[in-house]
Parts: sequence; C-alpha cells; structure tokens
Amino acid sequence: MPTAIERVAIVGQGYVGLPLAMAASGAGYAVTGIESDPVRLGALQSDQSPIEDVVSEVIAKAAANGYSVSSAISDIAGCDALIFCLPTPLDSNSKPDLTILLGAISQAGPHLKPGALVIVESTIQPGTMRDEIYPLLAKSAGHDNFELAYSPERIDPNNPKWNITNTPKLVAGFNESATLRAENFYKKFVSEVHAYSSIEVIETAKLLENAFRLVNISFINELAILCAKLGVDVMEVISAAATKPYGFMPFYPSAGVGGHCIPIDPMYLANKAREVGTPIRSIELAHEINEAMPNFYLARAVELLGNLSKKRILIVGLAYKSGVADVRESAAEKLLLLLRKAGAAVSWHDEIVGTWNGESSTPLSSEFDLVVLVNADAKLDLAKLGSVPVLNTFGGRK
Repeated sequence: MPTAIERVAIVGQGYVGLPLAMAASGAGYAVTGIESDPVRLGALQSDQSPIEDVVSEVIAKAAANGYSVSSAISDIAGCDALIFCLPTPLDSNSKPDLTILLGAISQAGPHLKPGALVIVESTIQPGTMRDEIYPLLAKSAGHDNFELAYSPERIDPNNPKWNITNTPKLVAGFNESATLRAENFYKKFVSEVHAYSSIEVIETAKLLENAFRLVNISFINELAILCAKLGVDVMEVISAAATKPYGFMPFYPSAGVGGHCIPIDPMYLANKAREVGTPIRSIELAHEINEAMPNFYLARAVELLGNLSKKRILIVGLAYKSGVADVRESAAEKLLLLLRKAGAAVSWHDEIVGTWNGESSTPLSSEFDLVVLVNADAKLDLAKLGSVPVLNTFGGRK
C-alpha cells in the first residue's frame, strides 16, 4: 500500500520549483526545498524571494508553516514525494544536456524513502523517463521500491493571468498507482489536472506546446523582415489578419525568442525525431531563423547609423522578456554582443535586471545615437529618450 504524501522534497527552487514549493506548502504539505545556487539559497533562508513571481511574504508564511530550504540532497530522506524541477538546457551543438537533472537523480537515489513517489517536472525528450531516469534511479537507490511519474512544468513568468494553481497540469505514471498518486498530489493546489495513458504522451505533448510557438514566431519574424523590405507595418498586417474569427492565431515579431523553454524545448523534439530517422525540418528551420534574428537587427542598426564604430547604442530590455530578471537565451544579450563586436559603445537598460556581467543598468536618456527596444515595460518613460532614433524589434506592443 503506497504511503500517504505528507512530506515533499522539491529539488530546484527557481522559476519552476519555488512556485511549486509555495503552492504545495499552502496546501498543507511539509515542504523541503533543495537548492544548490548559493545566492538563491541565502535569499530563501532569509525569507527573501529570488524571483519575481513569488513575493517574500509568501516565503515567510511558508517558513512559518514548516517550509525549509537546504543545499544538502540528503535532506530528502524521509520524504514521501520527491520532485525534480531542474534546468535541461542544450549543449554547444544544440543537443539535449541532461547533466544537471541526471546528476541530481543519481545523488538523490541513496536517500530515497522506500515507497516514495518521484515526479520529474523538467523538460525531457520522449523516452527519457523510461530509458534513462527509471534505471538510473533504481541503480542509485539500490532498489525499485518507488513510484515514478512525469508532470511537465508549465510556468510563464510574469504572466498576470496564468499561474501554477490555475494552469492545467498533465500527469502520467509508470503504472496506475503512480498516476493516481501524482494526480491526487497536484489536485490539492491545481484547479485542473489531466491524467494520460503513458509518460511518453505527455513527454511529447510538452515539446509540442513550445515547438508550436517557436515555429509560428519564427514565421512571423520572417514576415517582419519581408514587411521591412516592403515598407509595410507588420503589426498592422497581423491586426488585419486577426480580424478573421477562425483559422488564425496572432503571433508577434521579436529579436528572437529567449528564456528556458521556447528556444530549448523544440530542439529536444527535433533531436529525438532525428534519432529515429524522421527529422522535423520545420522545427530545425525555425531554430535557425530564431538564432539569426539578432543578426538581422545588427544589419538594421548599420542601415540607420552606417559604420557602428564608437556609436553610442542603448538596448532597452536585457532579459528575455519584460517583467523578469532572467537573461537565459536572451536575444538582447546576443544582439548586444554583436553590436559591440562591430565596434559600437553599447549600454543597456532594464527595469528588473540590475546587473549583468559586472555591468549595471543605464538610465534612459537622450545621450545616444540609437536606442534598440528589445522588450519594454509598459511603465517605461520613453519620452526621456528625446529625439534619439528608435529601432523597435517587437512591433511596439507592451
């Protein structure tokens, strides 16, 4: 008989794991967070939130209700459920890199409570749970007396409408018992939980979600390039097409998608497709287009300024999207480096990112030759830029 879930350990207390920990704590679970980053760990141990989507007061309340955080993986001992919320990036060849996730699973195994439910929320390619994670966990634990389930994260930082409690959750286990336990665990704090027939179904579904976005955004980015050549307002084109009440969904141009999901997850699906001999060329091409977008805006800067040597350029929005401090896969960062390589004197401004690579955010002013809007908070006072030319990479939307 599986043990009831009372104590929960969540490995990774970042954009995915921390909201999960707070929601689980609020639902009455005794939660232990495991975090290896010393800055994030120190903040949490002082009841301070290291991310924008969780306020410090919520952490303090959770701590009063038994939430604790540690860097020691051995602190998972005795927990009835163990959840992994760790990054799964791409390597330098755009191949899946599971080093962090598999390393943590291997370290956790010896401390796993018999009968525990283990859930992975990290993004992985189809077959990973069955072919890699299950055998690794059984080997490191020295037994197979555990239940394993997959429930891919669906976190959209700084989204005012959708959060961990109202975004539908997918679950699937290795057997009916694991599926039911995972489903019941999440139902205590998620309003809508959907159980599916196999882990492989939702491993693939997670990748489909973000591949769909990548392909469509990359298409719109190519359309934006065409519209620039034609002298047509791409945002007006999209607005016109969106009046059709069926068969069209608007996507918007950018300097390239960023963050921990959209540039990464589709390549997990593309990699698996190549492994089995059925390449998904649309994903691979969309990835190429996305990676090339900073170069397009570098060329646009040259069109506007000519030789970029010593030209003063301000990039507005360093993070991958407005309202967050996350610069992972940021198109702004890539564009900044390209502009500097071309000889420009580049500064950056971001309302939330305070420091980056030892540099600080630069105040808005009219002392530049060009301003490049990569993303912008709606509260930004762009009037401070005066008459400085503005290169808008995101169509002017807020």
